[in-house]
Amino acid sequence: MGLKSVKLFPAALLLFGLSGSLAAAPKLRLATTTFGPYSIAVGSNDVPQAIEAYNAGDGTLALTATSSVAWLNPSIGPSQVCRSVPQPACLPVRIAFQTAALAAGTYTGEITVNDPNALDAPQIITVTVKIGGGIPDNLDLYVAPNGSSASATVSTSSYTSFSTATLDGRSWLAVAASGFGSFGFGVTYVVSGTHLSGMSEGTYSGSLGFFGSAFAPDNKTVQVHLHVTSQPIAGVPQQLQFRAVQNSASQTSTLNVNNRGLGSLAVSSVTATGGAWLSAGSPGTAIAITANPAGLAPGVYTGSVAVASNAVNGTVTVPVQLTVVAQGAPFTYFGGAVNIATYRATDSVGQGDIVSVWGEQLSDQPHSATAVPLSTQLGPTRVLVNGQPAPLYYASAGQVNIQVPFETAAGEAVVRVERDGQLGNAVSMQVVGRSPHILPIPSTDYAIIWNWSQNNSFPMPITPGYPSHPAHIGDVFVIWIIGLGQGNPPVATGAGAPGAAPLARIPTTLKVHFGDRFSNTAIDAAPLDVVMTPTLVGLYQVSVLVPQGAQKGNRVPFYLDLGNGSLSNQVLIAVE
Repeated sequence: MGLKSVKLFPAALLLFGLSGSLAAAPKLRLATTTFGPYSIAVGSNDVPQAIEAYNAGDGTLALTATSSVAWLNPSIGPSQVCRSVPQPACLPVRIAFQTAALAAGTYTGEITVNDPNALDAPQIITVTVKIGGGIPDNLDLYVAPNGSSASATVSTSSYTSFSTATLDGRSWLAVAASGFGSFGFGVTYVVSGTHLSGMSEGTYSGSLGFFGSAFAPDNKTVQVHLHVTSQPIAGVPQQLQFRAVQNSASQTSTLNVNNRGLGSLAVSSVTATGGAWLSAGSPGTAIAITANPAGLAPGVYTGSVAVASNAVNGTVTVPVQLTVVAQGAPFTYFGGAVNIATYRATDSVGQGDIVSVWGEQLSDQPHSATAVPLSTQLGPTRVLVNGQPAPLYYASAGQVNIQVPFETAAGEAVVRVERDGQLGNAVSMQVVGRSPHILPIPSTDYAIIWNWSQNNSFPMPITPGYPSHPAHIGDVFVIWIIGLGQGNPPVATGAGAPGAAPLARIPTTLKVHFGDRFSNTAIDAAPLDVVMTPTLVGLYQVSVLVPQGAQKGNRVPFYLDLGNGSLSNQVLIAVE
């Protein structure tokens, strides 16, 4: 990263391009927001199913349900005793399937459940059906002759019995249930083939039998072929998905083609089919796949990308789906206001915390804050927390980063995005006075901790691209965190913390723990200082000495404890 001073890295974090409270309003909750995979026989509409909705707030829910695809026909039934959730009354979201005309395959659609006067509405239910079932007639697995394995996933409509057999009698074929689908439908199995010692190159045959299912197409025998080869083996993702607003800009994703075999993989061609909305870039191991929603009506569009190469498994095909949504007001996802450290909707946020708001049509284009104090508007976008405009770090179509105003009362807060004067839906967010979260290094289990004793390196195993080195007992850490609330002297919402004495310190009984929170061998240490980061907004620094007796190794658990039951997220450090 080449980070040399205290100012540069927090300044990058600052931008992190990485209405009222609706008193007495109903609050929408769903028993689940995913349904399936649900198996339906070819040529059948199958029996209707239902997902229960209920009111977790005041007043009365007045729900509507709409579908993104013609083969789903949702409706709202009358109130009934809840069957799937511990609530006194539920409204069933009924799902009628109009699937008789669909060919065998996997299909995904969305049901939007809404009450414009409810908090945490609308919400989207994703429905996946497998026409003809989720078990193929044949499976081909490819492995190199080096003890490697290959796997494929299949699914049944419910838990079934299964058996395996191989023609050569060796145990290279295995199957295991890996998880249940949502709402009691669908069981996923992982079928794996492994190169065993003494297996020469060639094709090995076996079979996998499923039986005991009430869904007749599940009860079948799958012919499995394990190809042991020293040639290249092309590996691609199972599918690509895009979601875009009608007539918005094109979206591009990278399709990575990996060589799971030996030798050199050379991609010769790539072909996109399904419509003019889908296109592919030049052949290679990293292929640009573009979905263009211009001119498309709202709905779901499917296509595929075929990649030809010198791999032994020939041309591989990746399904692609584009969901086009209608233009409208800003739409914030349910549970979409989350702290920037963990991105977990179940975590509370602190007063003055940094929060990402996720959704659709939140801004016209990316905008970043350029000065402190932060403005409460970037481009056409504002975010209201309990009706108060929040300072903004960054705004784009799908994400807005805000500072939660220090004035926000503890309890349930209401977040709404406003774009071009259009006020979006209201979502809830739990606010407390202080809710510490350690900032992680992206795509790692380690944290943004500077070891002042080792030139501000990160205390992690030596990692290319990062100033990194395991720490030593007695080193001094500076831990970058968010969510520690108001300081002393107080700092105004949106303003940078004082850059000179008196600094804004945090009056707290915080302890720093070296070791797993569930272990009685963890060592705690009192911080040397806890301060709001000078000149910056919403960031805090905790300084601590690595204590005697701290656990050693490359994966030492590490977390903070406010002493009142409020624990931070647990991260890792390395200690020599």
